[in-house]
Amino acid sequence: MEFVANLILATVRMATPLIFLSLAELYSQRAGLVHIGLEGLAAIGSLVGFLVSLITGSPTLGVLAGAAVGILVNMIFAYATITLCAEQIVYGMAINIFAPALAAFIYRVYFGAGSELVQVGLMSTLAATFGVSTDGFLSRLLLDQTPMVYLAFLLVIFTVIYFGRTRSGLNYKAVGEYPKAAATLGINVIGVKYAACVICGALAGMGGAYLTTCYANTYADGIVSGRGFIALAAVIFGRWTGGGVLLACLFFGFCDALQIRLQVGSFGVPYQFFQMIPYVATVVVLAIIGAKKAGPKGSGKPYLKEER
Repeated sequence: MEFVANLILATVRMATPLIFLSLAELYSQRAGLVHIGLEGLAAIGSLVGFLVSLITGSPTLGVLAGAAVGILVNMIFAYATITLCAEQIVYGMAINIFAPALAAFIYRVYFGAGSELVQVGLMSTLAATFGVSTDGFLSRLLLDQTPMVYLAFLLVIFTVIYFGRTRSGLNYKAVGEYPKAAATLGINVIGVKYAACVICGALAGMGGAYLTTCYANTYADGIVSGRGFIALAAVIFGRWTGGGVLLACLFFGFCDALQIRLQVGSFGVPYQFFQMIPYVATVVVLAIIGAKKAGPKGSGKPYLKEER
């Protein structure tokens, strides 16, 4: 039972960065922008979050800085794909190449080559902040979490309500479905797409900053570990809905938590086989569900305002 309890708790922690990254992709695709550069945005967000947390001593400021740099870097993608109508997949991959390389360069410039491992204090949990006892499983699950975990779940609830119950959310989805028809209704298609890039950059940067301010207390190259690409699968698995994305992230978070616990067990199996579990699960999910695409019809297509 202790193994199961720890596995569930780890699932929540592992799913949190995936929720931020998946929501970033969801808001982007709902506006008609397929963004495969989440890995790069999370990488630069994790470094900036780590540096700001180290300098200021505040993990909260680190998360906010991660969101800010995610927006800044994503504006490159926004200008190229929205204003210049460039190919979205190409510039998304360019972000994946540029941002992690920039993060590695900044880290080496700031700390020097071959420097000792630098660590920062992690964000306090709710129980530690208010001095609440967490002896039972439910108290650990509900109270022994950082504010970022609660924020991630609140964002899911907001997303479900926003896209399903508000006029603004329906207008937002209309941009991703049929932008020319949305424009005839007076919706500012270009403005919505730029807003989507701001939201996407902020959430992806926060997801990356979570890794260095709430999960691990240091930065290392490859700390994102493919979570940006798993988030893409989670959006497809979740059928482009907030609730579906949450369930998908919990599933992938469970796979990640399980492989870590299997590695420490004495099974006589090379640990590399266990490390493959989240990625194999991603491929299997895409093979089973990804064939029936039900996403926004305008995703990946450039919007040319002059066309009729």
